[in-house]
Amino acid sequence: QVQLVESGGGLVQPGGSLRLSCTASGFTFSNYYMSWIRQAPGKGPEWVSHINSNGAGTNYADSVKGRFTISRDNAKNMLYLQMNSLKPEDTALYYCARGGHLAISYRGQGTQVTVST
Repeated sequence: QVQLVESGGGLVQPGGSLRLSCTASGFTFSNYYMSWIRQAPGKGPEWVSHINSNGAGTNYADSVKGRFTISRDNAKNMLYLQMNSLKPEDTALYYCARGGHLAISYRGQGTQVTVST
């Protein structure tokens, strides 16, 4: 079955960086768009970014554009999110998801990112 396992979250100070990773299994990874979505406490899910199946096309929410970079390694079935210049409002549970924006079909259990002094 489809499995998506995120890692790399943690506590970081404002202005810091983190790199999230997602290990995918149970489907042909290279056939699918992949996304990162996040959910902050007390708020609904927010799409963050997606990447097309071969990694040549990406898109970002305005809130993270210029600070976050999505990438993938189809040989390793891995998805990544490099997050720079982190802000307290980036604090959320971050999920790896199969599918592009508005076409999410599966997501993982999430990894917590907390941006705080």
